Amino acid sequence: MEKVESQIISKGLLFIKGVMISFIITIILFYILGIILTYTSVPEKIITPAIIIITGVSILIGSSISLIKTGEKGMIKGGLIGITYFSIIYMISSILLKNFEINVYSGIMLASTFICGCIGGIVGVNMKN
Repeated sequence: MEKVESQIISKGLLFIKGVMISFIITIILFYILGIILTYTSVPEKIITPAIIIITGVSILIGSSISLIKTGEKGMIKGGLIGITYFSIIYMISSILLKNFEINVYSGIMLASTFICGCIGGIVGVNMKN
């Protein structure tokens, strides 16, 4: 019985680890994007595509790293990491922003977080070998 409980806790910690790694990478990459936008003549119209790409890359890396030790169901677990990341971002945004809205970019972001999480999960599980 204790072995089952420790496995559940271990899997939960890997899941949290994946989301946290994704957030840390996102913060670092957003900081770099901010520096690039501030000190270069890059147009601001790249912000939305850059946010989607940065988010996808962050989730891909986070789910890959966190699922290396699992060895199974990488696609499902990675997709859940992506959806959880998306849900947290949108809950925080809806609380903090007055003009928060769900639009086409929200759908693109949801799809990209799920797909990148699935791919990252598959890569992470297969990196074990």
